[in-house]
Amino acid sequence: MKKALFYIINFTWCIAQNILGALLLIKYRKCERERFFNHIIVYHNSHWGGVSLGMFVFINGKREEEWIKAVKVHETGHSLQSLILGPLYLFIIGIPSFVWCNAKRYKELRAKTGRSYYDFYCERWANKLGERYTKMPAPK
Repeated sequence: MKKALFYIINFTWCIAQNILGALLLIKYRKCERERFFNHIIVYHNSHWGGVSLGMFVFINGKREEEWIKAVKVHETGHSLQSLILGPLYLFIIGIPSFVWCNAKRYKELRAKTGRSYYDFYCERWANKLGERYTKMPAPK
């Protein structure tokens, strides 16, 4: 994707999630960051794993290197979902993903059944998009 088009789409069609990402970037302004396929990856040191808000990707920098590599691909996939869905992203991907990750009911279901976190529709789709775009493996 052309760089200019990437930014134009992010600051028009995907403006809501990019505003949220920019606000979170202010909170984590002192954290290490890098560019990854035009996305801004921020390595936070909080207890949670990762989140993608438009072109801003936040990943727990305290985790092991292999996990970080795979999650960068996964979260890039979420950013691509954002480009596809625009203003619907938060409702179709963001909120369901947050609930699937954090709700006690779904944590217990995954533990009881051995289901992977990445079996949920929006997580599976993020992995596929991220792998296709980056040519790197996503988490399983």
